[in-house]
Amino acid sequence: MRVEQIYTGCLAQGAYYVESNGEVAIIDPLREVSPYMERAAKDNAKIKYIFETHFHADFVSGHVTLAKNTGAKIVFGPNAETNYEAYIAKDNEEFKIGDITIIALHTPGHTMESTSYLLRDKNGKDYALFSGDTLFLGDVGRPDLAQKTGTLTEEDLAGFLFDSLRTKIMPLADEVIVYPAHGAGSACGKNLSKETVGTIGNQKETNYALRADMTKEEFVKEVTDGLLPPPAYFPLNVKLNKEGYQHIDEIITKGTTALSVEDFEKIANETDALILDVRHQSEFMKGFIPRSIFIGIDGGFAPWVGALIKDIEQPILIVAPKGREEEVIIRLSRVGFDNTLGYLDGSFSAWKNAGKEVDTLKSVSAEILEKEINENNVSVFDVRKPGEHANEHILDVPSTPLDYLNSHINEFPTDKNFYVHCAGGYRSVIASSILKARGMHNVIDVAGGYKAIKKTGIIRAETVCPSTLK
Repeated sequence: MRVEQIYTGCLAQGAYYVESNGEVAIIDPLREVSPYMERAAKDNAKIKYIFETHFHADFVSGHVTLAKNTGAKIVFGPNAETNYEAYIAKDNEEFKIGDITIIALHTPGHTMESTSYLLRDKNGKDYALFSGDTLFLGDVGRPDLAQKTGTLTEEDLAGFLFDSLRTKIMPLADEVIVYPAHGAGSACGKNLSKETVGTIGNQKETNYALRADMTKEEFVKEVTDGLLPPPAYFPLNVKLNKEGYQHIDEIITKGTTALSVEDFEKIANETDALILDVRHQSEFMKGFIPRSIFIGIDGGFAPWVGALIKDIEQPILIVAPKGREEEVIIRLSRVGFDNTLGYLDGSFSAWKNAGKEVDTLKSVSAEILEKEINENNVSVFDVRKPGEHANEHILDVPSTPLDYLNSHINEFPTDKNFYVHCAGGYRSVIASSILKARGMHNVIDVAGGYKAIKKTGIIRAETVCPSTLK
């Protein structure tokens, strides 16, 4: 038996490859399925099952493509309904993979079809739990994504989650390994651990949601307290995962069309395509195509695309570092953005060398910001997450989180310069590019973000532990 976690940091997502005696199960695969097929071929093994823990909201699973390419059976838990062929397991139903057994444990709460998969070794001993978004390390899945108007509330779902944890998961032996679907950085929970593998026993000791003396009322209150609105693309990804989608090879072929400067400009002018520049922020700031948006490929790329570009059908033109165009297309497709029309051949250098109009982004050091704060009545905006802001921030500077920047557009001044910072410089450049595209050319980025600000004499608000906030 071999269990391999295939972790993707950009999405904070764990897929799993389980092999025994020439048969393979894949759990929660990513959109690009060739890595799983290559692993199976290397093992001289056949992919038999594709287990889905639920209809994912934060990424598009590779289940449909993988089933088509391999003939493997897609398995969902009870209550799941799909527009493609899938097997809907019964609670406690067993599936054989070589010498081992995988048991479907219906664990509703995060969603109503949420199912965890218990792996038993060849001796029949419980070995590992693939817990999906039901149980994370340090947290549990948010119960607000599967609400149905007039029927289910987030409190109802939280109640189901409480029962699932206590009747299906907590009775398992302490040594059973926990393999969750996500780690820190995912929007599917509030306080996920940076660790990606744990045990049932450890979670009973450290996870607030598994306290032995916790009442259902206490659980519901704690799990639903402080939930931020989910990213706009979440329901759109759920729809794709339920209904199916275009084969990724077709997406890659269309998206990796190399466009000359003339063709790129023509498409940009004749369509409502968004120009997405994914180079490093330092390169973007030196020069970029006017009205293009920056979201760097070397940061939390896909989740930020999903959070900030509301429509997954949005036509997109790419400006990418040379040689990384296909990577960009694949990572966009992971969150359902399949309508990429092509990329600028020769990247930004080709545009600049063609004598086309170029824009830049102004940036100042934290020391300059300190001088401006002391000498002038300047406006500063903090685009970090609310928890980061609550922990520590510049005195009298409000929280304007990047995730919800579009809801704060009217708060930015149009008659004077203003400054934007994040923690280190990545998110503030994203925010600044969006604001410039909206016509706010008076935005100034703070180089180095809050890390640099802390080294100056800028007065900061007293640190408040987020856990103490009401």
